[in-house]
Amino acid sequence: MRPACFLLVLAVWITGCSSKPSTSSPSSASGGTAVIRVGHFPNITHSQAVIGKSNGWFEKAMAPDARVDWKMFNAGPSAIEAIFADEIDITYIGPNPAISGYVRSRGEALRIVAGATSGGAALVVRADAGIAKPEDFHGKKVASPQLGNTQDVALRAWLQSKGLKPREKGGDVQVIPIANPDQMTLFIRKQIDAAWAPEPWASRLIREAGGKLFFDERELWANGEFVTAHVIVSTKFLREHRNLVKKWLKAHVELTEWISKNLPQAKQALNEQLKKDTGKAIAQQVLDDSFSRLQITYDPVKASLFTSAKWAFDAGLLGRERPDLSGIYDLSVLNEVLKEKGARPVQ
Repeated sequence: MRPACFLLVLAVWITGCSSKPSTSSPSSASGGTAVIRVGHFPNITHSQAVIGKSNGWFEKAMAPDARVDWKMFNAGPSAIEAIFADEIDITYIGPNPAISGYVRSRGEALRIVAGATSGGAALVVRADAGIAKPEDFHGKKVASPQLGNTQDVALRAWLQSKGLKPREKGGDVQVIPIANPDQMTLFIRKQIDAAWAPEPWASRLIREAGGKLFFDERELWANGEFVTAHVIVSTKFLREHRNLVKKWLKAHVELTEWISKNLPQAKQALNEQLKKDTGKAIAQQVLDDSFSRLQITYDPVKASLFTSAKWAFDAGLLGRERPDLSGIYDLSVLNEVLKEKGARPVQ
């Protein structure tokens, strides 16, 4: 890939680094209380953040040392830009924005400190598209949420594994990166034949748009596990406020355990907060279907991130040289928390 193309792909992933002057982290509220600025998305895969925002879980855990200032994003590049601009300290985010932010900053801007969600994506085909096996994708139009995002990379890797190629690589499969809500519209209008989508969109395509499950992405991974969301922290914040990161991760682990043990209550809290954040709740059947295909976890599922990065490189989305991601994780704080709880450390 030419340097100009590489920069174009990065521009898609990250809209750019803000030139605003950086502020001290964490910022101070009146009375001198520290403020932790935390990003999240109104997504099922960000359940710990959404539920924690709903019930004040993290505010209680961080008091009296700090209060939480929640900042909601709708796309990974915006959250990475906020990390670069020192506008947030912690965020829940998908793997490929984290990879791109790490590469763009030459490994200086961020660290992955915990997992959040494994699974929660599927390849859905229109029931009337005549797709029953991989060979049937010849000549079809298949959507992904965004060029270079987690599902887009997985789609391109899967096509290659089946001897199929997108049009831009000389094949006959038209890969169309388009936002999830627009996928719904095109599905209903029969203008696309399939979509590799995250939850709850995969379940919505099936329930509301005449879709049929071709496969759950977990079928492609060892033990059915792959990262779809994790927790990243700015390296500056981690270096200067390790104690606050530890308190956050302790609360994150305990909330993850609570969700697993109280799933009906957790789903209700999640949906109530999603309605506040977006103006619309998720239909109960869609919510149940979505949770059946994912696992809320604090394990980062590291191996899957490196595999996804390899797929992105092989697809020409990470430039000419394979990036060195050996320093992208810092799980030392998480493992301190787990050790104190008598739990097994993550690798």
